[in-house]
Amino acid sequence: MGAQLLDGKACAATVEQQLTARIDQLRNAGVTPHLAVIIVGDDPASHVYVNAKIRACERLGVQSTHVALPSDTTESDLVEQVEALNGREDVHGILVQSPLPTHMDEERITDLIDPAKDVDGFHPANLGRLVQGRTDGLLPCTPHGVMKMLEWAKVELEGKRAVVLGRSRIVGMPAALLLAAKGADATVTVVHSRTVDIGDRCREADIVVAAVGRPMMVKPEWLKPGAVVVDVGISRVEDDTRERGWRLAGDVDPNAAAVASWLSPVPGGVGPMTIAMLMSNTVRAAEASMGSPGQ
Repeated sequence: MGAQLLDGKACAATVEQQLTARIDQLRNAGVTPHLAVIIVGDDPASHVYVNAKIRACERLGVQSTHVALPSDTTESDLVEQVEALNGREDVHGILVQSPLPTHMDEERITDLIDPAKDVDGFHPANLGRLVQGRTDGLLPCTPHGVMKMLEWAKVELEGKRAVVLGRSRIVGMPAALLLAAKGADATVTVVHSRTVDIGDRCREADIVVAAVGRPMMVKPEWLKPGAVVVDVGISRVEDDTRERGWRLAGDVDPNAAAVASWLSPVPGGVGPMTIAMLMSNTVRAAEASMGSPGQ
């Protein structure tokens, strides 16, 4: 029997449905959640991601502001844009689309965003709360989306062994912290480029979260039979059988479906959940602006 589908689209639809009532409550109180997205440059993939976020705002009745800047924008001009949005009481969430042009310091820009409006969850204040074991703030969207998918599938985490491939501040490390946090209570190993015998470490795991950006790196023989596998990676790979000459691939070999009990697809897995959790953070930030802690 093949793996069951960790369906990010279905899970995201559930999250959005739950957000609708909270958005209605905010509107009844005279507050419309408002997300501002800044994009610098002409990277096609970045524009696709930003447009998907704007469409999600439209679906849910969240106000959105789209600030598109040319690639030759100076860092000081971008700083001015961020600081202006920080000062607007009607803006609850600020997102600066990654990657930024090479002449900009991405971490510096992230640090400038008001932590209360940091809906990406990357500000040191928000990541620091997570290190403290606190999950009541603005969490990084992709790792939070992974946790929601596991919850949606009713995957038992307590006492289970989890392996996270990748140690980035965006996905890998926050995912490891969330899996190990009280309430999840998994035993977590973080695997990275210097890890010896990566396959052996993966074979020990009940849950595998792959977030390294290397297409089809995780082979079926790396997996424990019945493992739950979340594929965060998404890359373009050449494919002569496709009219466009390429296809999207995750970090996990699709043949892993013969071994795993659950497997998230690429696309249609973690991607929709990332956007859903961005909407959730925006609503939470709007609730917090009224003195409500959110959910």
